[in-house]
Amino acid sequence: MGGKPRYVVCAAWPYINYVPHLGTIIPLLSADVVARFLRMRGHEVVFVSGSDEHGTPIEVEAVRQGIDPKELTDRNHELVVKLLAEWELSLDSYIRTEHPVHKEFIKRFYERVYRNGYVFERDEELPYCENCKRFLPDRFVEGTCPYCGYERARGDQCEACGRLLDPARLINPRCAICGSRPVVRRTRHWFLDLTKLQEAVEEYVRSNRRFSDAVRSFSLRMLEEGLRPRSITRDTRWGIEAPFPGAEGKTIYCWFEAVLGYISATIAYFRSKGQPERWEAFWKDPDARSVFFIGKDNIPFHSVLLPALLLASGEGYNLPWDVVSNEFLLWEGEKFSKSRRVGIWIDEALKLFPADYWRFVLVSIRPELRDSNFTWEQFLEKVNSDLNDTIGNFVHRTLSFIWRHFGGRVPEPGPTGPEDEEAIVVLEEKFKQATEALEGFRLKSALRA
Repeated sequence: MGGKPRYVVCAAWPYINYVPHLGTIIPLLSADVVARFLRMRGHEVVFVSGSDEHGTPIEVEAVRQGIDPKELTDRNHELVVKLLAEWELSLDSYIRTEHPVHKEFIKRFYERVYRNGYVFERDEELPYCENCKRFLPDRFVEGTCPYCGYERARGDQCEACGRLLDPARLINPRCAICGSRPVVRRTRHWFLDLTKLQEAVEEYVRSNRRFSDAVRSFSLRMLEEGLRPRSITRDTRWGIEAPFPGAEGKTIYCWFEAVLGYISATIAYFRSKGQPERWEAFWKDPDARSVFFIGKDNIPFHSVLLPALLLASGEGYNLPWDVVSNEFLLWEGEKFSKSRRVGIWIDEALKLFPADYWRFVLVSIRPELRDSNFTWEQFLEKVNSDLNDTIGNFVHRTLSFIWRHFGGRVPEPGPTGPEDEEAIVVLEEKFKQATEALEGFRLKSALRA
């Protein structure tokens, strides 16, 4: 490729307990814009994502609907694949966590991490619902965050302060299914010994000059508090079987496998192309770059956990070149909520307006530095004024002029005058500004230029 670096452009995998809403599509849309830009610049690009179908969000929703998790994810994955195509996302590989290539890769990866001495087992006491007769990992249990006091924190992460949590540390815990107060029972789990990786991960974070202030500060806060061993396994039936000796009946925690899905999606892509070894040129070649587009609540999984896992494997993976997070998109001043019907989902959006309208507006209000707010008034103004009037009328008048005066053919340019030269200078400056903004993944600034 003439010395140009290769890129893996990675978009956060959406949970498919529901169809994604507009806020969830932001990382995918952002990654699509950058993938298209890099291809136009002559880079070799693989744009990957997938459906995150394991873990407690899926199980909880399946229990509520009275169906098997696989039935839920089969239905939703097929629908999401169709919708992402209708949103005109230029994905090269969109797989799912039930994909055989992904499951095979995850098992092999963790067998290697185990052999390298980064996994240990121990007993721990965890919430257990006697009414539902099950342990309550992750989103099966809710309670008050021990750090910030948020009363609806989940067992794996507090969405208010963003900290990763252990379910046993929640204050006033309750079962997310039946609402009863759980008891505590002893169970055995397998842990990633993050303490052994603290120094290497901290050096990586401090030396990565591309990280935004938000990604850097959140990651360093987590590192300065000290990395603790994190449980890799769960007492659930839905997921990838843990490959560790003695771990029969346990599955891999969804975040410990989904965050590696970018690699398995790349492997699956090149296998489908008849080039089964080609993926390594994108993940192990020192000149290759991986860029991750995520929501801010996913920062620690990509800036700390993923580098730790890649280092623990000892297989020479490139660490993330950049992790690009966005803040939250609000809907008329409120957080999106399926239960309260706050917001709009990507299937509903396309029934109202074409994908190009949504793509333009969402990039223009992309929450790059702070939360942004979607309003219908703003949407209509941007579509009617910016897109249709300013851009649409300019294109229409230009094409009409060419058709009327030159028979529909673009004429050869004549000699330039002073006004032409001034216009060229302005255009070149605008092009430079837009290019620099796109290279820095500041999409809203690029559109504004």
